[in-house]
Amino acid sequence: MDTILVQTQAFNAGELTNRLASATTAHGALVTFTGLVRDQTSDPVESLFLEHYPGMTDSALNDIVAQAKTRWPLGPVTLVHRVGLLYPGESIVFVGVTSAHRAEAFQACEFLIDYLKVKAPFWKKETTPSGQRWVATRSSDNAAAERW
Repeated sequence: MDTILVQTQAFNAGELTNRLASATTAHGALVTFTGLVRDQTSDPVESLFLEHYPGMTDSALNDIVAQAKTRWPLGPVTLVHRVGLLYPGESIVFVGVTSAHRAEAFQACEFLIDYLKVKAPFWKKETTPSGQRWVATRSSDNAAAERW
């Protein structure tokens, strides 16, 4: 069974990985990715605030996981994305994928994070010493998603 969550509270990547590992004995590969808030862009980031529209976000995340499952033979998937006020070094996203073989698990995990960057409806505002600014999708993120 998949776990797809949007939450304000911090998560423990180790606990999420252990839960995912114990959710299946039929799959020999488990690949995870944990994204962290960076403190450097063009200006030192003091904080990051993520907004979302819950119904739209839940639907989009479920759709992204469903797309991955149509492309690769996956077992349980865990996707946790934080919203609200975050600081550099804090975990912002966790993606965990199980599959029978490592190649599919790695590809699906990469697909999920690439698609999350451009298809999930999250709006990010950085606070820096120069002020606040909304973060636009980078062309490199679009290029990464387009290859799929």
